[in-house]
Amino acid sequence: MTAARSLTVRCLAACLFVLSLPTAAADMRKTLHVVLQNGETVLDPAQASDTNTLSLIENIFDAPLRYDYLARPLALRPNLTTAMPTISADGKTYTLTLQHGIRFTPDPAFGGKSRELVATDLIYSMQRHYDPALKSPWLFLLDGKLAGDSELKQGTFDPMRPIAGLTALDSHTLRIVLDRPDNNFLYLLAMPALSVVAHETIAAHAPFPVGTGPYMLREWQRNSRLLLDANPDFRRTVFDDNTTGNPAIARALHDKSLPLIGHIDVRVLEEQQARVLAFLNHDIDYLEPVPAPLAGMVLEQGKLKPELSRQGITLALTPMMSLDYLWMNMEDPVLGGIGLPQIALRRAIGYSYDRAEDIRVLSKGLAIPAQSPLPPNVVGYDAALRSDAETNPALARALLDHFGYRDRDGDGWREQPDGSPLTLTMHTLASTTGRLRDELWRRSLSAIGIRVVFNSGKFTDLLKAARLGQVQMLEAEWIADFPDGENFYQLLYGPNAGSANRARFRLPAFDRLYEQAQQLPDSPARNLLYRDMNHLLQGYAPWVLRTHPVSADVQHPWLRNYQRHPVMLTTWRYLDLER
Repeated sequence: MTAARSLTVRCLAACLFVLSLPTAAADMRKTLHVVLQNGETVLDPAQASDTNTLSLIENIFDAPLRYDYLARPLALRPNLTTAMPTISADGKTYTLTLQHGIRFTPDPAFGGKSRELVATDLIYSMQRHYDPALKSPWLFLLDGKLAGDSELKQGTFDPMRPIAGLTALDSHTLRIVLDRPDNNFLYLLAMPALSVVAHETIAAHAPFPVGTGPYMLREWQRNSRLLLDANPDFRRTVFDDNTTGNPAIARALHDKSLPLIGHIDVRVLEEQQARVLAFLNHDIDYLEPVPAPLAGMVLEQGKLKPELSRQGITLALTPMMSLDYLWMNMEDPVLGGIGLPQIALRRAIGYSYDRAEDIRVLSKGLAIPAQSPLPPNVVGYDAALRSDAETNPALARALLDHFGYRDRDGDGWREQPDGSPLTLTMHTLASTTGRLRDELWRRSLSAIGIRVVFNSGKFTDLLKAARLGQVQMLEAEWIADFPDGENFYQLLYGPNAGSANRARFRLPAFDRLYEQAQQLPDSPARNLLYRDMNHLLQGYAPWVLRTHPVSADVQHPWLRNYQRHPVMLTTWRYLDLER
Protein backbone atom coordinates (compact mmCIF):
# COMPACT_ATOMS: atom_id res chain seq x y z
CA MET A 1 0.00 0.00 0.00
CA THR A 2 2.82 2.43 0.85
CA ALA A 3 6.55 2.63 0.52
CA ALA A 4 6.88 2.11 4.25
CA ARG A 5 5.17 -1.29 4.07
CA SER A 6 8.13 -2.80 2.30
CA LEU A 7 10.73 -0.99 4.38
CA THR A 8 14.02 -2.80 4.39
CA VAL A 9 16.49 -2.70 7.26
CA ARG A 10 19.49 -4.29 5.64
CA CYS A 11 22.31 -2.16 4.40
CA LEU A 12 22.46 -2.52 0.63
CA ALA A 13 25.78 -3.02 -1.10
CA ALA A 14 25.50 0.41 -2.66
CA CYS A 15 24.53 2.46 0.40
CA LEU A 16 26.17 5.13 2.44
CA PHE A 17 29.23 3.70 4.13
CA VAL A 18 31.46 5.10 6.82
CA LEU A 19 35.13 4.82 7.65
CA SER A 20 36.41 5.95 11.02
CA LEU A 21 38.83 8.58 9.79
CA PRO A 22 38.64 12.33 10.42
CA THR A 23 37.76 14.50 7.44
CA ALA A 24 38.05 18.15 6.52
CA ALA A 25 35.65 17.74 3.60
CA ALA A 26 33.24 20.48 4.64
CA ASP A 27 33.70 23.78 2.83
CA MET A 28 34.27 26.24 5.68
CA ARG A 29 33.57 29.14 3.32
CA LYS A 30 29.91 28.13 3.11
CA THR A 31 27.13 28.79 5.62
CA LEU A 32 23.68 27.26 5.46
CA HIS A 33 20.98 29.54 6.89
CA VAL A 34 17.98 27.77 8.40
CA VAL A 35 15.15 28.52 10.80
CA LEU A 36 13.44 26.75 13.70
CA GLN A 37 9.75 27.37 14.43
CA ASN A 38 10.20 27.35 18.20
CA GLY A 39 13.01 27.74 20.69
CA GLU A 40 15.10 24.78 21.72
CA THR A 41 14.51 23.24 25.14
CA VAL A 42 17.45 21.21 26.49
CA LEU A 43 20.10 19.80 24.15
CA ASP A 44 20.07 16.38 25.78
CA PRO A 45 18.84 13.33 23.83
CA ALA A 46 17.32 11.83 26.98
CA GLN A 47 15.22 14.91 27.75
CA ALA A 48 14.33 16.74 24.53
CA SER A 49 11.07 15.71 22.90
CA ASP A 50 10.21 18.63 20.60
CA THR A 51 11.15 18.53 16.93
CA ASN A 52 13.06 21.80 17.02
CA THR A 53 15.51 20.60 19.67
CA LEU A 54 15.72 17.11 18.17
CA SER A 55 16.67 18.73 14.84
CA LEU A 56 19.79 20.05 16.53
CA ILE A 57 20.44 16.85 18.45
CA GLU A 58 20.49 14.68 15.34
CA ASN A 59 23.33 16.82 13.97
CA ILE A 60 25.41 17.17 17.14
CA PHE A 61 25.00 13.61 18.40
CA ASP A 62 24.87 10.18 16.77
CA ALA A 63 22.46 7.29 17.13
CA PRO A 64 23.69 3.74 16.34
CA LEU A 65 21.75 3.63 13.06
CA ARG A 66 20.48 6.19 10.54
CA TYR A 67 18.02 6.31 7.70
CA ASP A 68 19.35 6.25 4.17
CA TYR A 69 18.79 9.75 2.78
CA LEU A 70 17.33 8.85 -0.62
CA ALA A 71 16.10 5.28 -0.34
CA ARG A 72 12.40 4.81 -1.03
CA PRO A 73 11.11 2.48 0.40
CA LEU A 74 12.78 3.73 3.55
CA ALA A 75 15.90 1.86 4.60
CA LEU A 76 18.03 1.85 7.72
CA ARG A 77 21.80 1.69 7.54
CA PRO A 78 24.78 1.64 9.89
CA ASN A 79 25.87 4.87 11.52
CA LEU A 80 28.08 4.16 14.52
CA THR A 81 28.27 0.47 13.67
CA THR A 82 30.33 -1.34 11.06
CA ALA A 83 27.26 -3.14 9.74
CA MET A 84 23.62 -3.64 10.59
CA PRO A 85 23.16 -5.41 13.95
CA THR A 86 22.99 -9.18 13.91
CA ILE A 87 19.73 -10.52 15.33
CA SER A 88 19.31 -13.92 16.97
CA ALA A 89 16.86 -16.48 15.61
CA ASP A 90 14.40 -15.81 18.44
CA GLY A 91 14.45 -12.07 17.68
CA LYS A 92 15.52 -11.07 21.19
CA THR A 93 19.30 -10.59 20.98
CA TYR A 94 20.97 -7.81 18.96
CA THR A 95 24.74 -7.57 18.58
CA LEU A 96 26.23 -4.22 17.53
CA THR A 97 29.84 -3.85 16.45
CA LEU A 98 31.01 -0.25 16.72
CA GLN A 99 33.47 1.39 14.37
CA HIS A 100 36.89 2.14 15.83
CA GLY A 101 38.07 5.73 15.94
CA ILE A 102 34.76 7.54 16.42
CA ARG A 103 35.47 10.40 18.81
CA PHE A 104 33.56 12.80 21.01
CA THR A 105 34.53 16.40 20.29
CA PRO A 106 37.18 17.91 22.61
CA ASP A 107 35.91 19.10 25.98
CA PRO A 108 37.35 20.07 29.38
CA ALA A 109 35.67 16.96 30.78
CA PHE A 110 38.18 14.97 28.69
CA GLY A 111 41.09 17.17 29.74
CA GLY A 112 40.57 19.43 26.75
CA LYS A 113 40.99 16.54 24.32
CA SER A 114 38.64 14.30 22.40
CA ARG A 115 37.75 10.75 23.48
CA GLU A 116 36.92 7.62 21.55
CA LEU A 117 33.37 6.30 21.70
CA VAL A 118 33.12 2.79 23.19
CA ALA A 119 30.39 0.27 23.91
CA THR A 120 29.89 1.37 27.52
CA ASP A 121 28.90 4.82 26.21
CA LEU A 122 25.89 3.22 24.55
CA ILE A 123 24.99 1.42 27.77
CA TYR A 124 25.22 4.65 29.76
CA SER A 125 23.19 6.59 27.20
CA MET A 126 20.39 4.03 27.16
CA GLN A 127 20.24 3.40 30.88
CA ARG A 128 20.16 7.07 31.89
CA HIS A 129 16.63 7.22 30.43
CA TYR A 130 15.60 5.30 33.56
CA ASP A 131 16.92 8.05 35.85
CA PRO A 132 13.84 9.24 37.77
CA ALA A 133 15.40 12.69 38.12
CA LEU A 134 15.45 13.15 34.33
CA LYS A 135 11.81 12.19 33.74
CA SER A 136 12.83 11.15 30.25
CA PRO A 137 9.91 11.35 27.81
CA TRP A 138 11.60 8.52 25.88
CA LEU A 139 11.71 5.94 28.65
CA PHE A 140 8.88 4.08 26.95
CA LEU A 141 11.27 3.11 24.16
CA LEU A 142 13.16 0.78 26.51
CA ASP A 143 11.13 0.33 29.68
CA GLY A 144 9.96 -3.25 30.08
CA LYS A 145 11.79 -4.28 26.92
CA LEU A 146 15.41 -4.64 28.05
CA ALA A 147 16.00 -7.86 29.94
CA GLY A 148 16.41 -7.18 33.66
CA ASP A 149 15.73 -3.45 33.40
CA SER A 150 13.57 -3.58 36.54
CA GLU A 151 16.87 -3.62 38.47
CA LEU A 152 17.48 -0.04 37.33
CA LYS A 153 14.44 1.02 39.35
CA GLN A 154 15.64 -0.50 42.60
CA GLY A 155 17.39 1.63 45.23
CA THR A 156 19.59 4.56 44.30
CA PHE A 157 19.74 4.98 40.54
CA ASP A 158 23.04 3.99 38.91
CA PRO A 159 23.22 4.50 35.12
CA MET A 160 25.96 1.86 34.85
CA ARG A 161 24.34 -0.82 36.99
CA PRO A 162 24.81 -4.12 35.14
CA ILE A 163 21.64 -5.60 33.68
CA ALA A 164 21.14 -8.63 31.46
CA GLY A 165 19.76 -6.51 28.65
CA LEU A 166 22.92 -4.47 27.97
CA THR A 167 26.40 -5.99 27.96
CA ALA A 168 29.69 -4.73 26.53
CA LEU A 169 31.30 -7.89 25.14
CA ASP A 170 34.44 -5.84 24.49
CA SER A 171 35.26 -2.17 23.99
CA HIS A 172 33.48 -2.03 20.63
CA THR A 173 30.84 -4.75 20.83
CA LEU A 174 27.45 -4.32 22.48
CA ARG A 175 24.90 -7.04 23.12
CA ILE A 176 21.28 -6.02 23.64
CA VAL A 177 18.85 -8.62 24.99
CA LEU A 178 15.10 -7.99 24.96
CA ASP A 179 12.51 -9.70 27.11
CA ARG A 180 10.46 -10.37 23.99
CA PRO A 181 10.86 -9.74 20.26
CA ASP A 182 10.19 -6.19 19.10
CA ASN A 183 9.50 -5.77 15.40
CA ASN A 184 10.39 -2.07 15.55
CA PHE A 185 13.52 -2.19 17.69
CA LEU A 186 15.88 -1.36 14.82
CA TYR A 187 13.89 1.81 14.23
CA LEU A 188 14.49 2.83 17.82
CA LEU A 189 18.23 2.58 17.30
CA ALA A 190 17.96 5.32 14.66
CA MET A 191 16.06 7.81 16.83
CA PRO A 192 17.76 10.99 18.11
CA ALA A 193 16.53 10.04 21.60
CA LEU A 194 18.95 7.09 21.62
CA SER A 195 21.92 9.17 20.53
CA VAL A 196 25.12 8.54 22.48
CA VAL A 197 26.44 10.93 25.12
CA ALA A 198 29.58 10.77 27.26
CA HIS A 199 29.14 10.28 31.00
CA GLU A 200 32.03 12.67 31.75
CA THR A 201 30.35 15.63 30.04
CA ILE A 202 26.96 14.90 31.62
CA ALA A 203 28.55 14.66 35.09
CA ALA A 204 30.47 17.89 34.48
CA HIS A 205 27.33 19.69 33.26
CA ALA A 206 29.14 20.75 30.11
CA PRO A 207 27.76 24.13 29.01
CA PHE A 208 27.64 23.03 25.37
CA PRO A 209 26.49 19.59 24.18
CA VAL A 210 29.31 17.18 23.34
CA GLY A 211 28.68 14.52 20.73
CA THR A 212 30.20 12.63 17.82
CA GLY A 213 27.94 14.03 15.07
CA PRO A 214 28.80 15.92 11.89
CA TYR A 215 28.39 19.32 13.55
CA MET A 216 29.36 20.89 16.84
CA LEU A 217 27.84 23.89 18.60
CA ARG A 218 30.01 27.02 18.49
CA GLU A 219 27.69 29.80 19.67
CA TRP A 220 24.43 29.59 21.56
CA GLN A 221 22.01 32.44 22.15
CA ARG A 222 19.21 30.50 23.81
CA ASN A 223 15.89 30.52 21.98
CA SER A 224 17.31 32.99 19.48
CA ARG A 225 20.28 31.80 17.45
CA LEU A 226 22.71 28.88 17.30
CA LEU A 227 25.83 28.54 15.16
CA LEU A 228 27.12 25.09 14.26
CA ASP A 229 30.50 24.25 12.76
CA ALA A 230 31.42 21.11 10.88
CA ASN A 231 33.08 18.70 13.30
CA PRO A 232 36.75 18.46 12.24
CA ASP A 233 37.03 15.05 13.94
CA PHE A 234 33.93 13.61 12.29
CA ARG A 235 34.63 10.15 10.91
CA ARG A 236 35.15 10.03 7.16
CA THR A 237 31.72 9.53 5.64
CA VAL A 238 31.58 9.02 1.89
CA PHE A 239 28.27 9.03 0.06
CA ASP A 240 27.88 6.19 -2.42
CA ASP A 241 24.15 5.78 -2.85
CA ASN A 242 22.87 4.20 -6.04
CA THR A 243 19.24 3.92 -5.02
CA THR A 244 16.52 5.11 -7.36
CA GLY A 245 14.91 7.40 -4.80
CA ASN A 246 16.36 10.51 -6.48
CA PRO A 247 18.98 9.70 -9.14
CA ALA A 248 19.94 13.35 -9.68
CA ILE A 249 20.80 13.92 -6.02
CA ALA A 250 22.51 10.51 -5.87
CA ARG A 251 24.78 11.51 -8.78
CA ALA A 252 25.52 14.91 -7.22
CA LEU A 253 26.53 13.34 -3.90
CA HIS A 254 28.33 10.29 -5.24
CA ASP A 255 31.76 9.80 -3.64
CA LYS A 256 31.57 13.08 -1.73
CA SER A 257 32.57 13.30 1.93
CA LEU A 258 29.95 14.54 4.35
CA PRO A 259 29.06 17.05 5.63
CA LEU A 260 29.53 19.42 2.69
CA ILE A 261 28.80 22.80 4.30
CA GLY A 262 31.10 24.22 6.98
CA HIS A 263 28.65 26.25 9.05
CA ILE A 264 24.96 26.15 9.94
CA ASP A 265 23.35 29.41 11.09
CA VAL A 266 20.16 28.49 12.95
CA ARG A 267 17.67 31.23 13.80
CA VAL A 268 14.59 30.82 15.99
CA LEU A 269 11.59 32.64 14.51
CA GLU A 270 8.36 31.78 16.26
CA GLU A 271 6.18 34.22 14.31
CA GLN A 272 5.01 32.70 11.05
CA GLN A 273 5.24 35.91 9.05
CA ALA A 274 8.82 36.40 10.18
CA ARG A 275 9.75 32.98 8.79
CA VAL A 276 8.14 33.61 5.41
CA LEU A 277 9.71 37.06 5.11
CA ALA A 278 13.10 35.62 6.05
CA PHE A 279 12.80 33.25 3.11
CA LEU A 280 11.50 35.85 0.65
CA ASN A 281 14.28 38.24 1.74
CA HIS A 282 16.90 35.53 1.09
CA ASP A 283 17.87 35.38 4.77
CA ILE A 284 17.35 31.61 4.88
CA ASP A 285 18.03 29.06 2.15
CA TYR A 286 14.85 27.00 2.42
CA LEU A 287 11.64 26.95 4.41
CA GLU A 288 9.83 23.82 5.53
CA PRO A 289 6.98 24.20 5.81
CA VAL A 290 5.46 27.42 4.57
CA PRO A 291 3.04 28.20 7.45
CA ALA A 292 -0.38 27.20 6.17
CA PRO A 293 -2.22 30.37 7.32
CA LEU A 294 0.27 32.44 5.28
CA ALA A 295 0.40 30.16 2.24
CA GLY A 296 -1.00 33.02 0.14
CA MET A 297 2.35 34.79 0.45
CA VAL A 298 3.95 31.99 -1.57
CA LEU A 299 1.20 29.95 -3.23
CA GLU A 300 -1.53 30.75 -5.72
CA GLN A 301 -4.24 28.12 -6.26
CA GLY A 302 -2.00 25.47 -4.77
CA LYS A 303 1.00 26.33 -6.96
CA LEU A 304 4.04 28.53 -6.53
CA LYS A 305 3.40 32.14 -7.45
CA PRO A 306 4.76 32.92 -10.95
CA GLU A 307 7.00 35.73 -9.72
CA LEU A 308 8.70 33.30 -7.32
CA SER A 309 9.08 30.66 -10.02
CA ARG A 310 10.82 33.24 -12.19
CA GLN A 311 13.38 33.66 -9.38
CA GLY A 312 14.18 29.95 -9.58
CA ILE A 313 12.43 29.12 -6.30
CA THR A 314 10.95 25.62 -6.30
CA LEU A 315 8.06 24.08 -4.35
CA ALA A 316 7.53 20.53 -3.09
CA LEU A 317 4.25 19.39 -1.54
CA THR A 318 5.04 16.61 0.92
CA PRO A 319 2.42 14.54 2.80
CA MET A 320 3.72 14.35 6.34
CA MET A 321 3.85 11.36 8.67
CA SER A 322 2.34 13.51 11.39
CA LEU A 323 -0.85 14.15 13.31
CA ASP A 324 -2.34 17.39 14.58
CA TYR A 325 -4.66 16.82 17.54
CA LEU A 326 -6.02 18.32 20.74
CA TRP A 327 -5.39 16.37 23.94
CA MET A 328 -7.35 16.73 27.16
CA ASN A 329 -5.94 15.99 30.58
CA MET A 330 -7.65 12.84 31.87
CA GLU A 331 -6.62 13.74 35.42
CA ASP A 332 -8.32 17.14 35.27
CA PRO A 333 -11.27 17.42 37.72
CA VAL A 334 -13.56 18.89 35.03
CA LEU A 335 -12.52 17.11 31.81
CA GLY A 336 -10.91 13.97 33.17
CA GLY A 337 -12.11 10.57 34.26
CA ILE A 338 -14.21 7.91 32.56
CA GLY A 339 -17.59 8.75 34.06
CA LEU A 340 -20.34 9.17 31.47
CA PRO A 341 -20.76 12.94 32.03
CA GLN A 342 -17.04 13.55 31.52
CA ILE A 343 -16.97 11.35 28.41
CA ALA A 344 -19.98 13.23 27.08
CA LEU A 345 -18.24 16.58 27.69
CA ARG A 346 -15.09 15.51 25.84
CA ARG A 347 -17.08 14.06 22.94
CA ALA A 348 -19.14 17.23 22.70
CA ILE A 349 -15.92 19.23 22.43
CA GLY A 350 -14.91 16.99 19.53
CA TYR A 351 -18.28 17.33 17.81
CA SER A 352 -18.05 21.12 18.08
CA TYR A 353 -14.73 21.31 16.24
CA ASP A 354 -15.07 22.45 12.62
CA ARG A 355 -12.43 20.50 10.69
CA ALA A 356 -13.62 21.76 7.32
CA GLU A 357 -13.10 25.38 8.35
CA ASP A 358 -9.74 24.52 9.88
CA ILE A 359 -8.52 22.95 6.63
CA ARG A 360 -10.08 25.58 4.36
CA VAL A 361 -9.31 28.75 6.32
CA LEU A 362 -6.35 28.07 8.62
CA SER A 363 -4.56 25.26 6.77
CA LYS A 364 -5.33 26.75 3.32
CA GLY A 365 -6.04 23.27 2.03
CA LEU A 366 -2.64 21.93 3.14
CA ALA A 367 -4.07 19.13 5.30
CA ILE A 368 -6.44 16.18 5.23
CA PRO A 369 -8.92 15.29 7.99
CA ALA A 370 -7.62 12.67 10.45
CA GLN A 371 -9.77 9.54 10.64
CA SER A 372 -7.46 7.87 13.15
CA PRO A 373 -4.11 8.74 14.73
CA LEU A 374 -2.29 7.12 11.79
CA PRO A 375 -1.41 9.30 8.79
CA PRO A 376 -1.08 7.88 5.26
CA ASN A 377 2.23 6.09 4.52
CA VAL A 378 2.58 4.88 8.12
CA VAL A 379 2.51 1.10 8.44
CA GLY A 380 -0.90 0.13 9.78
CA TYR A 381 -2.77 2.99 8.11
CA ASP A 382 -6.30 1.97 7.07
CA ALA A 383 -7.56 4.04 4.13
CA ALA A 384 -11.09 2.68 4.59
CA LEU A 385 -11.38 3.79 8.21
CA ARG A 386 -13.77 6.66 8.91
CA SER A 387 -14.02 8.54 12.18
CA ASP A 388 -17.40 9.09 13.81
CA ALA A 389 -16.13 12.32 15.37
CA GLU A 390 -17.58 14.51 12.61
CA THR A 391 -18.54 18.13 13.13
CA ASN A 392 -22.02 18.02 14.65
CA PRO A 393 -22.90 20.89 17.02
CA ALA A 394 -26.50 19.68 17.34
CA LEU A 395 -25.34 16.29 18.62
CA ALA A 396 -22.88 18.03 20.95
CA ARG A 397 -25.66 20.14 22.46
CA ALA A 398 -27.92 17.10 22.87
CA LEU A 399 -25.17 15.17 24.66
CA LEU A 400 -24.51 18.04 27.04
CA ASP A 401 -28.21 18.49 27.77
CA HIS A 402 -28.70 14.79 28.46
CA PHE A 403 -25.82 14.58 30.93
CA GLY A 404 -26.72 17.68 32.91
CA TYR A 405 -24.49 20.37 31.38
CA ARG A 406 -27.22 23.02 31.16
CA ASP A 407 -27.51 26.81 31.31
CA ARG A 408 -29.17 27.18 34.69
CA ASP A 409 -28.81 30.93 35.19
CA GLY A 410 -29.75 32.07 31.68
CA ASP A 411 -26.45 33.78 30.88
CA GLY A 412 -25.95 31.72 27.72
CA TRP A 413 -23.25 29.50 29.17
CA ARG A 414 -23.63 25.99 30.49
CA GLU A 415 -22.87 24.91 34.05
CA GLN A 416 -21.60 21.56 35.26
CA PRO A 417 -24.10 18.88 36.33
CA ASP A 418 -23.66 19.90 39.98
CA GLY A 419 -24.45 23.52 39.10
CA SER A 420 -20.88 24.84 39.45
CA PRO A 421 -19.46 27.07 36.67
CA LEU A 422 -18.10 25.41 33.54
CA THR A 423 -15.15 27.27 32.07
CA LEU A 424 -12.49 25.43 30.09
CA THR A 425 -8.88 26.59 29.84
CA MET A 426 -6.97 25.91 26.66
CA HIS A 427 -3.22 26.53 26.59
CA THR A 428 -2.07 28.01 23.29
CA LEU A 429 0.94 29.53 21.60
CA ALA A 430 1.46 33.26 22.01
CA SER A 431 1.76 33.84 18.27
CA THR A 432 -0.29 34.80 15.24
CA THR A 433 -1.05 31.13 14.63
CA GLY A 434 -2.05 30.64 18.24
CA ARG A 435 -4.46 33.57 18.10
CA LEU A 436 -6.06 32.30 14.88
CA ARG A 437 -6.54 28.87 16.40
CA ASP A 438 -7.92 30.40 19.59
CA GLU A 439 -10.62 32.13 17.57
CA LEU A 440 -11.59 28.89 15.80
CA TRP A 441 -11.97 27.09 19.12
CA ARG A 442 -13.79 30.02 20.70
CA ARG A 443 -16.41 29.97 17.93
CA SER A 444 -16.68 26.16 18.00
CA LEU A 445 -17.21 25.94 21.77
CA SER A 446 -19.41 29.03 22.00
CA ALA A 447 -21.76 27.42 19.47
CA ILE A 448 -22.50 24.66 22.00
CA GLY A 449 -22.67 26.96 25.02
CA ILE A 450 -19.24 26.30 26.57
CA ARG A 451 -17.11 29.17 27.79
CA VAL A 452 -13.36 28.84 27.13
CA VAL A 453 -10.44 31.02 28.15
CA PHE A 454 -6.97 30.87 26.62
CA ASN A 455 -3.69 30.76 28.47
CA SER A 456 -1.04 31.78 25.94
CA GLY A 457 2.65 31.22 26.38
CA LYS A 458 5.91 30.27 24.72
CA PHE A 459 6.26 26.76 23.37
CA THR A 460 8.93 25.76 25.88
CA ASP A 461 6.78 26.94 28.79
CA LEU A 462 3.73 25.07 27.49
CA LEU A 463 5.80 21.89 27.14
CA LYS A 464 7.06 22.17 30.71
CA ALA A 465 3.57 22.76 32.10
CA ALA A 466 2.21 19.80 30.13
CA ARG A 467 4.87 17.48 31.55
CA LEU A 468 3.86 18.57 35.05
CA GLY A 469 0.18 17.86 34.38
CA GLN A 470 -0.72 21.55 34.71
CA VAL A 471 -2.50 21.84 31.36
CA GLN A 472 -6.21 21.13 30.90
CA MET A 473 -6.18 20.94 27.10
CA LEU A 474 -3.60 21.70 24.43
CA GLU A 475 -3.18 21.31 20.68
CA ALA A 476 -0.18 19.23 19.70
CA GLU A 477 1.57 17.77 16.69
CA TRP A 478 3.18 14.35 16.62
CA ILE A 479 5.71 13.63 13.88
CA ALA A 480 6.61 9.98 13.38
CA ASP A 481 9.80 8.85 15.07
CA PHE A 482 9.56 5.76 12.89
CA PRO A 483 7.03 4.86 10.18
CA ASP A 484 4.89 2.38 12.12
CA GLY A 485 1.50 2.72 13.82
CA GLU A 486 2.97 1.73 17.18
CA ASN A 487 4.72 5.10 17.32
CA PHE A 488 1.36 6.90 17.32
CA TYR A 489 -0.69 4.58 19.52
CA GLN A 490 1.98 4.65 22.24
CA LEU A 491 0.83 8.23 22.85
CA LEU A 492 -2.24 6.72 24.53
CA TYR A 493 -0.61 3.77 26.31
CA GLY A 494 -1.23 3.97 30.06
CA PRO A 495 2.36 3.33 31.28
CA ASN A 496 3.49 6.28 29.12
CA ALA A 497 1.23 8.69 31.03
CA GLY A 498 3.16 11.79 32.01
CA SER A 499 5.74 11.36 29.26
CA ALA A 500 4.67 10.69 25.67
CA ASN A 501 1.09 10.19 26.86
CA ARG A 502 0.40 13.84 27.67
CA ALA A 503 -3.33 13.23 28.05
CA ARG A 504 -2.57 10.80 30.89
CA PHE A 505 -5.04 8.38 29.34
CA ARG A 506 -5.18 5.11 31.26
CA LEU A 507 -7.58 2.44 30.04
CA PRO A 508 -6.77 -1.24 30.70
CA ALA A 509 -8.71 -2.39 27.62
CA PHE A 510 -6.65 -0.07 25.40
CA ASP A 511 -3.38 -1.11 27.04
CA ARG A 512 -4.15 -4.81 26.44
CA LEU A 513 -4.78 -4.18 22.75
CA TYR A 514 -1.59 -2.14 22.48
CA GLU A 515 0.48 -4.88 24.11
CA GLN A 516 -1.04 -7.51 21.83
CA ALA A 517 -0.27 -5.37 18.78
CA GLN A 518 3.34 -5.00 19.89
CA GLN A 519 3.77 -8.76 19.58
CA LEU A 520 2.64 -8.84 15.95
CA PRO A 521 4.37 -7.79 12.74
CA ASP A 522 2.55 -5.69 10.19
CA SER A 523 -0.43 -7.89 9.35
CA PRO A 524 -4.24 -7.90 9.00
CA ALA A 525 -4.43 -9.22 12.58
CA ARG A 526 -2.49 -6.23 13.91
CA ASN A 527 -4.56 -3.83 11.81
CA LEU A 528 -7.72 -5.18 13.47
CA LEU A 529 -6.20 -4.38 16.86
CA TYR A 530 -5.38 -0.88 15.66
CA ARG A 531 -8.99 -0.46 14.52
CA ASP A 532 -10.25 -1.50 17.95
CA MET A 533 -7.81 0.91 19.63
CA ASN A 534 -9.11 3.70 17.44
CA HIS A 535 -12.69 2.87 18.47
CA LEU A 536 -11.71 3.15 22.14
CA LEU A 537 -9.97 6.45 21.44
CA GLN A 538 -13.10 7.84 19.84
CA GLY A 539 -15.38 6.38 22.50
CA TYR A 540 -13.54 7.75 25.54
CA ALA A 541 -12.35 10.86 23.63
CA PRO A 542 -9.14 11.91 25.41
CA TRP A 543 -8.21 13.52 22.06
CA VAL A 544 -9.88 15.50 19.33
CA LEU A 545 -8.41 14.24 16.07
CA ARG A 546 -7.70 17.19 13.79
CA THR A 547 -5.66 16.77 10.62
CA HIS A 548 -2.66 15.26 8.89
CA PRO A 549 -0.63 18.15 7.41
CA VAL A 550 0.71 18.45 3.89
CA SER A 551 3.99 20.35 3.99
CA ALA A 552 4.63 23.05 1.39
CA ASP A 553 8.44 23.27 1.24
CA VAL A 554 10.25 25.96 -0.76
CA GLN A 555 13.93 26.35 -1.59
CA HIS A 556 16.11 28.91 -3.30
CA PRO A 557 17.87 27.97 -6.56
CA TRP A 558 21.35 28.00 -5.05
CA LEU A 559 20.54 25.20 -2.59
CA ARG A 560 21.64 21.77 -3.76
CA ASN A 561 20.69 18.17 -2.86
CA TYR A 562 17.59 19.14 -0.89
CA GLN A 563 14.87 16.53 -0.44
CA ARG A 564 12.49 16.30 2.51
CA HIS A 565 12.85 13.01 4.36
CA PRO A 566 9.74 11.32 5.80
CA VAL A 567 11.36 10.66 9.21
CA MET A 568 14.67 12.50 9.56
CA LEU A 569 14.10 16.01 10.86
CA THR A 570 16.98 17.62 8.98
CA THR A 571 19.17 16.83 5.98
CA TRP A 572 21.86 19.41 6.64
CA ARG A 573 24.83 17.09 6.17
CA TYR A 574 23.79 16.32 2.58
CA LEU A 575 23.12 19.88 1.44
CA ASP A 576 25.38 22.13 -0.59
CA LEU A 577 25.33 25.74 -1.77
CA GLU A 578 26.30 27.21 -5.11
CA ARG A 579 27.02 30.84 -4.37
